[in-house]
Amino acid sequence: AGHRLPGALGLAAGSAEKDTTRGNRGMSETDIKNVRVLISGRVQGVCFRACTRDQAQILNLSGWVRNLSDGRVEALFEGPSEVIDQMLEWCKEGAPSSSVSDLEVFKEDASTSNGDTFEIRY
Repeated sequence: AGHRLPGALGLAAGSAEKDTTRGNRGMSETDIKNVRVLISGRVQGVCFRACTRDQAQILNLSGWVRNLSDGRVEALFEGPSEVIDQMLEWCKEGAPSSSVSDLEVFKEDASTSNGDTFEIRY
């Protein structure tokens, strides 16, 4: 009983279904993926990083989150595809005091996280 995502952010509603264009290498719920996200809006000074870390830890994702000098927040999430999709849905809303205006998602080829933990970077 997985969650279905709306078509926003380039995520197709049936993203957990097998991608037949890739033959036998179709995505499954257990495939690991890495995504880097840039989050814009009122996302600094509102506990966004701490709430992102807490949510990522609840979902057992690895990676990191940090503030950027231009006012955005950058994060890297690594984990099962379906769980990453749940985290991206959370990022659209963000922390209770935040206001997300844009979420850019970039697929990363190789693992750039720090193992099995999720941390705030400064």
